[in-house]
Amino acid sequence: MSKPKIRPWILFSATAVAAFLLSMLANSIMNRKAESKFAYVPQVMIGDNESRNAVWGENFPRQYQSFLRTADTSFVSYQNGSNVTDMLEKNPNLVVLWAGYGFSKDYDAPRGHSYAIADIQNTLRTGGPTEPGQGPMPATCWTCKSPDIPRLMNEIGIDEFYKGAWYDKGAEVNNAIGCADCHNPKTMSLRITRPALIEAFEARGEDINQASYQEMRSLVCAQCHVEYYFNKKIPGKEGIPYLVFPWKDGMTVDAAEQYYDDMDFADWTHAISKAPMLKAQHPGYELYKQGVHAKRGVSCADCHMPYKTEGGQKYTDHHIRSPLDNVTNSCQVCHRQEKSDLVGDVYERQKKIKSNVEVLEQQLVLLHVEAGKAWELGATQANMEDILMDIRHAQWRWDYAVASAWWVVSRSSRSKQDRGFGYSCGSKWAFEIS
Repeated sequence: MSKPKIRPWILFSATAVAAFLLSMLANSIMNRKAESKFAYVPQVMIGDNESRNAVWGENFPRQYQSFLRTADTSFVSYQNGSNVTDMLEKNPNLVVLWAGYGFSKDYDAPRGHSYAIADIQNTLRTGGPTEPGQGPMPATCWTCKSPDIPRLMNEIGIDEFYKGAWYDKGAEVNNAIGCADCHNPKTMSLRITRPALIEAFEARGEDINQASYQEMRSLVCAQCHVEYYFNKKIPGKEGIPYLVFPWKDGMTVDAAEQYYDDMDFADWTHAISKAPMLKAQHPGYELYKQGVHAKRGVSCADCHMPYKTEGGQKYTDHHIRSPLDNVTNSCQVCHRQEKSDLVGDVYERQKKIKSNVEVLEQQLVLLHVEAGKAWELGATQANMEDILMDIRHAQWRWDYAVASAWWVVSRSSRSKQDRGFGYSCGSKWAFEIS
């Protein structure tokens, strides 16, 4: 029995359908290539010191539109979120832990890069004096808040920028963290615009100009997301609150502690215990460098600014935020588990850490109060010296951990006016990593 023959019209139809689908595919590929080729057509010339993000947005609308979403404060996670929360009201232990320091008067939960200027303008920690000999924070406190800073540094010089009070430079700082902080206006390549990071590499005998592109996707973040202090004793720059990263002997918490101990540095003297205290700023880059992601070559931008595709254009999402708010494009690129499993694993680890942190906070509060009572009962400096150093070191480790994990911002409200004015710069304006 002969096999049935395929009817010619069926074969013709199948061939026609296949040809149609292939033509659609070819047309799509050609359109995407054309779109990609002509995606960047400059609309304006961007000057060397152009700090207005909207001007850059004329040439890079996708990146700019995604950057504008850093104004979104709706994200909420187990640890925190992107909305404003009074952390001192939420955790009164902090008032005791930072007694005598600005953070005991104003310390709020995170908002995004869009609020960098507004949040530092409104904080109680940069205000006028309340005690003899004190004054407002130095202009150095503006360093990480705006692309107007590299413009000012280029115009008046680094030393001159660091000089003077915080409010002296306020009229010149208007644009929130953005394009010029990280990009060369001529080539659009990543660049370092803050001298403190370059100088920190030089202090370690390293050349930041040798960094790879992937390394630069973290180093542009490291310009600000780091531990730092103001050194007023640099030879030839005496009296200038010069911004320095304590990296000379390493990036670990122990190395930074030893660095500060060796130079007999303290951010403030605790109002209760009289301990010479250290205030951790936001050593996110240092902790990242010690983690598994850095060892695997994953950059900060891979998780907090992952690539996205629209049509034929692939670009970096400038909606800088927690990876937990964008699990599909961040975590699941490498981790193939379900979103619920990934988020659940993070929360489980955070709960364990938070439990330990709460126990440590209680112990530290008791140490400060007991040390204060010892002074009242007639303890001498010789009696207290070793105890105070133990308090300093214990709280340094606690602060180093929580400052990196919370990424809280500084922002005041009318309800806080009765707290008076504080003097800490170190505002955490960046996004929450957890």
